[in-house]
Amino acid sequence: MTQTSSAGRNTRRRNFGGNPDDLAREIASLSKLGIDELRERWKAMFGKAPSRDISRSFLIRAIAYRLQEKAFGGLKPSTQRLLAEFAHDGANGSALAAAPSRIVQPGAVLVREWRGISHQVSVLERGFCFRSKRYRSLSEVAREITGTRWSGPLFFGLKRSQQESRDGAR
Repeated sequence: MTQTSSAGRNTRRRNFGGNPDDLAREIASLSKLGIDELRERWKAMFGKAPSRDISRSFLIRAIAYRLQEKAFGGLKPSTQRLLAEFAHDGANGSALAAAPSRIVQPGAVLVREWRGISHQVSVLERGFCFRSKRYRSLSEVAREITGTRWSGPLFFGLKRSQQESRDGAR
């Protein structure tokens, strides 16, 4: 399975055919190279000279990443598309807002105002706590608050509505 990224490089996913220790040694040896040697290595790997503003530390990390990318494969096509979309949005001047996570960590407190009353829900390891009662899902909590069926993640702002997703509204 060979694919070409927008940068025109091969992103074929494959198992590392060589010795992983050789790759580790090669990456470790980068820290022993001087800045000029790192710039030459960059040019050989990326096809053009790096900007003079790029630090030695960044050169090492970028070259190490490229070595691993060549050995193990590049980003998944879905990740490449997402990054390309962010780059396009940024080039058009729109703010890059990360999509809210659908997974909230235990200990988080979700706050939602509904009809003038602020409701707080604590996220537990398994479920949610609202008014000292445990619930299995946010949708159960949303139903308790509103008296009607709601998507819990949508009600608490963890998920965009289909219309917002389609229209690009936030």
